[in-house]
Formats: sequence, C-alpha cells, structure tokens
Amino acid sequence: MKARQDMKIGFDNDKYLKLQSEHIKERIVSFGDKLYLEFGGKLFDDYHASRVLPGFAPDAKLQMLMQLSGYAEIVIVISATDIEKNKIHGDLGITYDVDVLRLRDEFLTRGLYVGSVVITHYQGQHSAEQFKAKLEKKGIKVYLHYVIEGYPANVPLIVSEKGYGKNDYIETTRPLIVVTAPGPGSGKMATCLSQLYHDRQRGIKAGYAKFETFPIWNIPLKHPINLAYEAATADLNDVNMIDPFHLEAYGETTVNYNRDIEIFPVLNAIFESIYGSNPYKSPTDMGVNMAGNCIINDDACCKASKMEIIRRYYTTLCRMVRDDASENELLKIELLMKQAKITPADRKVTSAARELAEELGTPTAAIELPDGQIITSKTSDFLGASAALLLNALKHLAGVDHHIKLIKPEAIEPIQDLKVRYLGGKNPRLHTDEVLIALTLAACSDTNAKRALDQLPRLKGCQVHTSVMLSEVDTKIFKKLGVDLTCEPVQTARKKY
Repeated sequence: MKARQDMKIGFDNDKYLKLQSEHIKERIVSFGDKLYLEFGGKLFDDYHASRVLPGFAPDAKLQMLMQLSGYAEIVIVISATDIEKNKIHGDLGITYDVDVLRLRDEFLTRGLYVGSVVITHYQGQHSAEQFKAKLEKKGIKVYLHYVIEGYPANVPLIVSEKGYGKNDYIETTRPLIVVTAPGPGSGKMATCLSQLYHDRQRGIKAGYAKFETFPIWNIPLKHPINLAYEAATADLNDVNMIDPFHLEAYGETTVNYNRDIEIFPVLNAIFESIYGSNPYKSPTDMGVNMAGNCIINDDACCKASKMEIIRRYYTTLCRMVRDDASENELLKIELLMKQAKITPADRKVTSAARELAEELGTPTAAIELPDGQIITSKTSDFLGASAALLLNALKHLAGVDHHIKLIKPEAIEPIQDLKVRYLGGKNPRLHTDEVLIALTLAACSDTNAKRALDQLPRLKGCQVHTSVMLSEVDTKIFKKLGVDLTCEPVQTARKKY
C-alpha cells in the first residue's frame, strides 16, 4: 500500500537517541559530581511528540534514559495540592497519586532505578500524609518539600535555612538525577534547586539542566511544530517566545516559552545566591533537547503538526461542552489555526463525517486508512456509528466485500437483550468494545471475520472523526487501538441529528 503523504517519516529516532544521550553525558561532566535533570513532558507514551514528529517513538525519551541506566537515578515528584484535589491525568484517566505508582512500576520494569518520591507544596494535607504512609508501607523513600512564602520572588528567604534549607534532603547515589512528575506544576524545578542548595552545603559539585521536548528551540517561533505545542498547552496558557536573554548574550534567535523566560531572572538570582554565579546566560542554555537536530523531513512534520492543531481544536470544543475548558482556550487555538493557515476542513476525515451526518440526519463516523481511503459509517438498529466504523474499516483492510456480515444479526440480538433486559441499559446498540468481542467470537468459525480481526494493528495512527461525542467506553477503545480520534461537540442526548 502506498503510504499517505502525512504518514511520511519526518524524524530520525535513532539519531535522536544517540545525540541526546551523548549531550546529557557531556552536561554531567561539565558540572562535576552530579546533574539534576528536570524532565518535562511525558517519559511514557508521548503521543503528542510522535504525532507532530512522525518517526518519533512514543517511548523515545524512555529509550534514551535506558541507554543511561548505569548513570541515572529517578526521583518522582508530586504536589500535595494535586493529591488533595484528586487531580486526573487527562490521557490516562487516573489520579496523579495513582500515576506515581504506575510510573515507578514502569521504570522498575525497564531496569531503571527509582530512588524516591518527593511530595512538594506540603502543608500538612491529610491526603498527602495518607499517600506518604502508603508509599512508605511499600518500602518507598518519601521526602517532603514545603511551601515557601513569597516563592519564587523572595530569593533571600528561598536560599536560606528557612527556605530550601527546611526541605528534606533527597539522598541520591547516581551522577544523573532525573526529576520527573505525573504532570506540570508538580514542583520539579524547585526540587532540583533545593537539592543544589543542600549539595552546596555538603560540598558536592552539582548542576541543573532542563529537558523539554517542546517548544523546539532551534526551529522558527511560528513553525507548525511549535504552534502545535501551544495548542497542546492552551489550558496552561503557555506562549512560545523568542528568548531575549539568549539573543542578547549570543546574538542568536532561539525559541523558549513564557514561563521559563519569566522565571529566568529569579532563577539567575537563586543560582548566584547558591554558587556566586550562574553557569547559564539564558533559559535556552539550560536545555539539553536535541530534537530539532533530528528532523529529516520538515514538510512531513509541518503537515502532521497542522493536523494536531485541528485535533486539539476539537478536543477543546468537546471539553467545553463538558464544562472542562474555558472559552479562552478555544480562542487561543483558533488564533493558532489562523497562524498555521488551516481550518477544520483541511482534515479530510472531519469533512467526510460532517457531510454524511448532514446528508443522513443521523450520527456518523469516518476513518482515514493508511492508504488514504476514507471509510464512513452511520448509526443502525444494531450498531453505533463508531462500532459500525470499525467493522467497515476492518472489512476494507481485509478485502472482504462490504455487503458480507461479519457478525450475524442473530448473534447481536442476544447481546442487546442482555444489555437492556438484565443490565438496565437504555441503548441496545453495540459499543466498540462489544462489537470487537462479538467479532472475536465470530472469528472462531468464520474466515472472513478472522481476516478482518487480524487487521486491527493496521488501524494504529489512523484518523477518525465522529459527528457526535462518544461514550467513555468508545473513546478508550479508539485510544487503545492507537487511533487519533476527534468528535463534533454534540452530545447524543441532545438529539441534534
């Protein structure tokens, strides 16, 4: 099959792993005994990076760390405020405290050493105390870092025994300390700086560096990759900016984001208070990211990034319907779409689903397959539009005639009866998980069903759009299949169609 234009590889993952690990080793040596590396973004399942940089492996940063496993010790940071609020990890649907345990298990499974967990912003919160006790019961070292009044502006207090000095000192044993967290705002940077203060008191030569994949510092400010990062962080109100400190120091234009640029004068003062001088002249200097040097097809990355911005637009629209996003987030993404010179109609699968819904007056769905073929579906008496879409797509990929029934109606009816009569359901139509189970059973005795089922891995990376918002069950199934899903901001209960 001929690959779609937007599926072309744009990023050299092998080159990235080599360059990145070498660069981090060089940074460790430049400081002496120890480097605290603040790890931004996702170490696992970085699907945003893999979408905007086709060829970037979702676990590329983890692979890079594994190459440094002999040097590295991982410290996981979580904010007591997030524990108290039961903050949810958007991509995983689990709370941050649960994700800490997940992250630790994932690291250990891959042979990486996890030294401890740090609870930041601690003010005696009961839920944080419970979490600390839970971790310690599992034999995990836990350290507490406290809220410092006037942080980050009150540098004299911060760099004192009543500031960083009050925090627990994290005992570490490796030269590279990777500081990571379930999500943003956890206190990773403050944890690193606190350690620098304590190490200085102990005569240990230590340094700090920051590893953020985005924005990519050595591509243009308004490059679609960097615009897609702004779209992804619209809820945080991050803004990409030219680094004025780097421009002044070196006469070189580089890209950073507002929070690092705004905090740099304070960070500079903290470094000077701890060391007497700052080894960095700009926020860009602090970074170690080599991703920009591994882009091998800029056009492919531009196209992929533009599609990501459209996906973020629809995600925000649906979050607004659920009262989970602000209008400002939407306005920001709409502005980014204008800067990228794109509209929702530029995503073929979106237009296909919308046009069919308008024509039929019923919920519909569309998928763009690896060969560029657009397959559509609609709601029927037996199947929801998304469940029907899976069957239609799998039939096409398997070369099964569209008119052949992979699952016989007499096999579907008992499932519907179970849902409505015994389980109290109101919607008898099969969801995506139910139709896949039914297809698996059919595959035991039907060769067409078996051929269709074998095509499931080929759905990974495909684009899907539905004319109504899907249930949580259907959304999770598409995510597990690796499908990039968007929906119109229409709830089926409103019966717009």
